[in-house]
Amino acid sequence: MEETNLKPVLAAADVQRLLHAGLPRAAGLQVTELAPGRATIRMPVDATMVRPGGTLSGPMMFAAADSAMYAVILGHLGAELLAVTTDTNIHFLRRPEMRDIEARARILKLGRRLVICTVDVHSVDDPEPVAVATGSYSLPPRPV
Repeated sequence: MEETNLKPVLAAADVQRLLHAGLPRAAGLQVTELAPGRATIRMPVDATMVRPGGTLSGPMMFAAADSAMYAVILGHLGAELLAVTTDTNIHFLRRPEMRDIEARARILKLGRRLVICTVDVHSVDDPEPVAVATGSYSLPPRPV
């Protein structure tokens, strides 16, 4: 499905409220962009997210990627809170700096029961990604 065929049905602020209400650990996440077929979230980075070697931990980058996929799905389907991750694959490309990160999700395919997404994870103000992820979300049955 071409992303130009997709139109958000919620505003970024509405998606952010849904994320914060449904995922208490997502309280610091900001939905900074919601556009046709796309969503960007920003994750504040702090000292609790560091791993040995003084870099951002992989689980935090994974959480950002997964949250961005959920945000793009919510933004395009509405309050579809029962959409669940069925598969995710992440490739860590290089060591991120200890600063906020952005995860830029894009819907590749929106089907009746499955959504396929891709995500680029960046340190803020760095054009090169530190990780890339793909994932799929299962959607609950919807009326025909």
